[in-house]
Amino acid sequence: MTGPHPAVAVVTDSTACLPADLADDPVRRLTVVPLAVVVNGVPGLETIDVDSATVAEALNARRVSVTTSRPSPEAFAEVYRRLLAAGAPAVLSVHLSAKLSGTYDAATLAAASFDGAVSVVDTQSTGMGLGFPALAAAASAAAGAELPQVRQAALDAVDRTSTLFYVDTLEFLRRGGRIGAAAALLGTALSVKPILHTTDQGVVVREKVRTASRALARLVDMADEAAGSSVVDVAVHHLAAPERADALLTTLKERLGERLRGAYQTEVGAVVGAHVGPGMVAVVVHRP
Repeated sequence: MTGPHPAVAVVTDSTACLPADLADDPVRRLTVVPLAVVVNGVPGLETIDVDSATVAEALNARRVSVTTSRPSPEAFAEVYRRLLAAGAPAVLSVHLSAKLSGTYDAATLAAASFDGAVSVVDTQSTGMGLGFPALAAAASAAAGAELPQVRQAALDAVDRTSTLFYVDTLEFLRRGGRIGAAAALLGTALSVKPILHTTDQGVVVREKVRTASRALARLVDMADEAAGSSVVDVAVHHLAAPERADALLTTLKERLGERLRGAYQTEVGAVVGAHVGPGMVAVVVHRP
C-alpha cells in the first residue's frame, strides 16, 4: 500500500504577518523565508533577530537609521532545494508586491534554476494581503492539487483580497521609496491623514482625511464596501498602536455582523513597520 502523494510545497516571506495559529497550521503548511532589517548598521532577520517593537522604538528616536533588504536568490534556492529533496513534487513561492521589495525578483531568479519545478507569485500586497493568498495556495496543495492549480488558487485569492491602511505620516514610506516625494509633501503640507491601499502599482493614496478618528471610520466604511454581500475573513494589523487596532476590529465585527467568518489581529513585522511607522493600522478583507 502506498501513502498519499506528497503535496506541493508553499513558500512565503515574513512580511505576511501571519497570526500564530495560521502560521502553525499543520494542514496548510507554509515555509516562511525572513527578510532582513538593518538598525543603525546592524543587520538582523525579521522574526528571528529583530522585532517590531525594536523598529518602532528606532523610528520614534528619529536619529536611528532603519533599512530593509530582500533575501538573496541563493537563500530562496536553498529553501527550494530542501523542500524538493524532502519529496515535494513542486514549489509555489508566494511573495509581497514586486513594487515594494526585490523579494519577488530574488525568488524568480532562484526559481529559474529548477526547470519549472518552482513557480513564483506576486501578490501585489503585503501583510495578510500576502498571507491570505499564501494560505489559499497551501489549502489547495493540502487537498492534492498540482502546481498549476495551486498557483491559480493563490492568484484567485489575490483578486479577492483588499488591503487598506492608515499612517500618521507618509514620511516613512517616502524615506523608503515606497511612495512618491510629491505625495509625501502634500500630506505634510496639508496636515492630512492618508488612507492608502496596495495595487499593481504599489502603494497608492486612496483618500485624505483631516483626523485620525475620521481615518479609522473611513477604514471601516471601505472594508464594508470591499466585503459587499460576501462572507469574508478580515485581518487587522498595527504598529505600536494596539488600542487603535482593538477599536478598529471591534467596530468591524459590529459592522460586518454575520458576513464576518474569521477575524485576526497582529502587529506588523519589523520590515513592514520600518516603512509605515508607529501608529499605522490596516485592514485586509478577503473574500474566500
